[in-house]
Amino acid sequence: MNKTKETQYQFLLNRDCAQFGLMSSQVWQDDPRRLCFLLSRYKFVAKMLRGKKNVLEVGCADGFGSRVVKQEVERLTAVDFDPIFIEDAKGISDERWSVEFKTHNMLEGPVIALPKFDACYCCDVIEHIDPSDEDIFISNLCESLTENGIAIVGSPSLESQVYASLPSKEGHVNCKTADGLRDLMGRHFVNVLLFSMNDEVVHTGFSPMAHYLFAIGTGKLNIS
Repeated sequence: MNKTKETQYQFLLNRDCAQFGLMSSQVWQDDPRRLCFLLSRYKFVAKMLRGKKNVLEVGCADGFGSRVVKQEVERLTAVDFDPIFIEDAKGISDERWSVEFKTHNMLEGPVIALPKFDACYCCDVIEHIDPSDEDIFISNLCESLTENGIAIVGSPSLESQVYASLPSKEGHVNCKTADGLRDLMGRHFVNVLLFSMNDEVVHTGFSPMAHYLFAIGTGKLNIS
C-alpha cells in the first residue's frame, strides 16, 4: 500500500477526487487564474447572504461555485436555462454540499417555491440577457423572493469589454456601466448598493476602472 511521507495526509489516498464541470474544467485548462476570480465572486455572495434560510441561484452553469454559497446558507436551489449544464452539475454534485439543481428559464417566469426564497443571486448572467428582456428578468427574480428578500446581481462592466475574450464578447450583449446597473436594479428595488471588483478585490472605488460590478437590491417595489 502506498504511504504518504507525512501520516496526516494518508487519508487523502482513500478519498474520491472531486471533479470539475464542463465550464469550470475549460477555465482551469485555458485560464487558471480566472477560476480565482470566479470563486471570489461566489465568496462575496456567500458572505453577503450568510445565515439565509432559502436561497436561489440563477444561471448556475455547471454549479462549480454554488457550494461556496452553500457553506453559508441553509438551503440552496440553483437553476440554469440549459439542461446540458444542469445535468453536468448534478453529475459532479456532492451530497455533503446539498444543492438542488433545476432547469428553468427566468425569462419565462419566477422560480416557484414554498416558502419563497429569502435571497437570490446571479453571477455573470445579466450581460447575456437582451436589453429588451432585462426588466422581465429582474421582475421574475423579484417574484421569486419574499417581501423582504434580497437580490445580488454580478456582471462584468461595460468598460472591461475591451479586454474580454472573443467567446465572452460573443455572449455579452448587455454589459453595463455602474450607473446603468444601478438604474436597472433601481426600477425594481427601493435600495440598491453598488460595489466594484477588480480581480479578487471588492471595493467601492472608481467604478469606470472596475472589471466587475455587484448590485445588491433590497425592498421590492412590486410586492406580489
